[in-house]
Order: sequence, then C-alpha cells, then structure tokens
Amino acid sequence: MIKLSRESIINLIRYLEAMGFERLPLDIPVTACKASGERSATCLLKERQLKRLKKEIGDCRLCRLSEKRTNIVFGEGNPEAALMFIGEGPGEEEDLQARPFVGRAGQLLTRLITKMGFKREDVYIANIVKCRPPNNRRPREDEIRACLPFLKRQIEIISPTVIMTLGDVATRALLGDIGNISRVRGKVYPYDSIRVVPTFHPSYLLRNPNAKWLTWSDAQVALRLIGR
Repeated sequence: MIKLSRESIINLIRYLEAMGFERLPLDIPVTACKASGERSATCLLKERQLKRLKKEIGDCRLCRLSEKRTNIVFGEGNPEAALMFIGEGPGEEEDLQARPFVGRAGQLLTRLITKMGFKREDVYIANIVKCRPPNNRRPREDEIRACLPFLKRQIEIISPTVIMTLGDVATRALLGDIGNISRVRGKVYPYDSIRVVPTFHPSYLLRNPNAKWLTWSDAQVALRLIGR
C-alpha cells in the first residue's frame, strides 16, 4: 500500500477540485458502528437489518399521517444500544429534518442523555409513529396500530437492555393501559425480555421544569438496570 504525505494528499485534492470533482470518487459506507472485532460484526448485522426495515417502510401510506408529512422519521442511533428512548411522534422540526427529537424537546432529551453519561450516538431514539401528526396532536389509535409493528421490529433488532418510554402515549402503546404516567414513571415493567422505565416526555418538562428532577430520578433507575 502506498502511503501519501499530508502535502501530497492536499495537492491531490486540489487537483481533483481543479478537474471539476465535487466529491472524492470513493464509495465509503456510512455506519453507526464504532466497535471492533466480533462486537462490530454484530452491530453491522443489526445495522443492515435496520436499513432493510427502513427500505421496507419506504413511502408508507398505511395511515392518514402520511398525507401531510414531509419526511418519515425512522429513528437513529447505535444499533447495539443498551438504552433506547421511545417518544410519541415527530414534531415540526423532526418532520423537516427526518430525525427524532431535534427540536426544543429534543435538546432537553440530549442534555438528559449527556447527564446519564452517554452521547446521542450511543443510544437509540425512535417514536411510536414515524410521521408527524397534524398540529402535533396525539396520534390516534388506528395510526398507532398501523405504525407499531415497525417499531416493534426495531426493538427486536436492537434488543436494548432498557427502554425509557417518554410520556403517556409511548408508555401505553408499548405496555398497555398500566396507568397515568405520573403514577407509573420510575417503575420497571417487562416488555418481552427488555425492562421498560416510563418517564415524562421532554415537552412536558419544558412546560413543567420543576419535574426535571423526577425524570433524573427515573434515569438513575434505568442506569442501575444497565449496570452503570
């Protein structure tokens, strides 16, 4: 293998720019997997499974939410995440960027993730429905039924140690009617072999900042289950 100096690489890039290339003619795969060895192979397998699922969803038209969406918000993060967050549905900013939790509530979730000792790319973030409900209303039962199988397959592929459900809608969709979020938050519930810790949705915390310490208490429950 030929090793090029930094100066040679710079000169090569300038030459390619002068020839009219806008990008290097290389097919470099984009991957969320960073580990090495056997762990990386497992991660890459899960990543391929998630990509196949995303392709299968395609331009989904299973419910009315598809009529006014800009983008499907599939989810993002580490395919081997020990911790998964599940929210209600995309908001305006998420719909525009095709990424979950990137608006004001998302910034609050990111701060929680950081406080827990993770980066966003270490965890996996998804929603119950993958298209934005009009005016950010709650998703309806038939919309949840149409979309939930996709989320369940994501969960099956990722197989996290712990899921934190964010708010009433996500908690009930995954666990059934176990009670109001104020009553069930911070407790541990089973979902197959995965443990679920419900907590408040970040949008609720924007309106009720005094409840942030309760969410942090719930996060500590999740951390203990993960072993951190």
